[in-house]
Amino acid sequence: MASRTIDLLPIAAAIVIQRGETLAFEAVNRPFRRAGLGSTTSDSSVIQLLGGRIAAFLDSRETHQEFTWQVGEAIDAQYFRVMLARRPESRGRCLVSLVDQTPEQRTEASLRREMQSDSLTGLPNRAGFEDLIDSHVTTANARSYAVMIVNLARFSRVNACMGSLAGDELLISVARRIKGALRGRDTLARIGGDEFAVLIETDDAMGDAMHVARRFHAALSTPFRLSDFEIRVDCSIGIALGVDEIVAPEDLIRHAQFAVKRAKQTGDVELYSRTSYDVVRSQFGIETQLRRAIENGEMTLAFQPICDLSTGRIISFESLARWAPDGTAIPPTEFIPVAEECGLILPLGRWAMDAAAQTIAEWDRRAERHCGVNVAVNVSAIQLQRDDVPTMVQRALTAHGVAGNRVTLELTESAIIGDHDRISDTLKALKDLDTRLAMDDFGTGYSNLAYLQRLPIDVLKIDRSFVSGMLADRDKVAIVRAILSLAQALGLKTTAEGIESNELAQTLAALGCTYGQGYLYSQPVDSDQAFRLLSADSA
Repeated sequence: MASRTIDLLPIAAAIVIQRGETLAFEAVNRPFRRAGLGSTTSDSSVIQLLGGRIAAFLDSRETHQEFTWQVGEAIDAQYFRVMLARRPESRGRCLVSLVDQTPEQRTEASLRREMQSDSLTGLPNRAGFEDLIDSHVTTANARSYAVMIVNLARFSRVNACMGSLAGDELLISVARRIKGALRGRDTLARIGGDEFAVLIETDDAMGDAMHVARRFHAALSTPFRLSDFEIRVDCSIGIALGVDEIVAPEDLIRHAQFAVKRAKQTGDVELYSRTSYDVVRSQFGIETQLRRAIENGEMTLAFQPICDLSTGRIISFESLARWAPDGTAIPPTEFIPVAEECGLILPLGRWAMDAAAQTIAEWDRRAERHCGVNVAVNVSAIQLQRDDVPTMVQRALTAHGVAGNRVTLELTESAIIGDHDRISDTLKALKDLDTRLAMDDFGTGYSNLAYLQRLPIDVLKIDRSFVSGMLADRDKVAIVRAILSLAQALGLKTTAEGIESNELAQTLAALGCTYGQGYLYSQPVDSDQAFRLLSADSA
């Protein structure tokens, strides 16, 4: 093989390279000879990258060294694994082995590109997008970029109605539209089935991101043509701004996705808020603790008396779930919504029904007779929709030997909206158990007179928002009077919530309200205190 001589260093090497083979050469004190490196390799690159490493190795006390060597740039680059070795006693001489790793490196790069690309649109996928963010963070000011998530609305309906091929065609068209709306320095990725992400390089983070979001909405406003249909695509957009304390790219993506969830609720472009995120994280913590509390029997019931307005006697108690982990009470307004969102309302509702029936049985035993009251248990809309409530109630009554007429089930107006036939069957089944049914917070939800006529409701509970301050507000008086007139016409009893003064109680009684509940009579108390109230009332 032909060779030529170039000046390298005071220490020189004779190099012969044949692609695909492992070769060896000896570093000696004579002119440097090489051949076959290819057109992409310059003498200067050899001098800079290889000759200097050999010289440093010969000047050191090491007997072995290994490193990679890249010759050329970009797609024409060649990659070698270089191994230097020598005997301890040798000076100025070493054995150099080179292994051509170019095919392996190019295959690995190809696989990496494939793994980081979306096969449908050719855009970066989630892994590729995270790498883009990471690369940007390391080379730019952390406040000079934003991550935007674009989630398509009702995309699943296209797949369901027109098939997956039409869905794929729509995604490709959407990707083209969005990419056309981007600026030259922004990068688009597809990170989920109907979810796109954009890395926005910004000068004014919030302003630029909002500007791009408006361009997206404008781009998607024109319908897409699929077969014989015109498909209008709407989207929800969430934005997370790059900040100094965020290091991991997945944090930014997660924050932008969190903002998307809020955008679906508000209908506007939403910017990630640390405060809102902390609230959600707190709710996750509540969910974990609440699940454990239900399983370990750490929940308790409190009881607030409901009194006959004409006599002032206690006729029933409303049972209310209470939770105090580590002795610190968590308000029901915090843990009940979490329970409803994550499905824990079902085991919580079963526990509350069983605990209420057990309390009634315990009061009867302590009184050595029928204690004369029943207990109201709240049933959420989710329970009514997902659980077999009649079976749940019957099991609790049977387990503790309690008659159905000792229990009142309180439902909200929203609980009866939806599957009317199923809800009607459920309520009739509950009436067959001889339980009483009360509609809680009447007037604040979806009031419908037809429901009151068809459903076997016994009691309307007037929400405290109408009762509180009623004496100083004519509008509230008019609303309460209308509810009472309606209940009287339908033959229903009424309970007014939030009574805090004798004057208010007397006014409601004069208007025809049947029962009253509020701090005038008692705050919610535990079962022992409730029994003492009942005993004192009976005496």
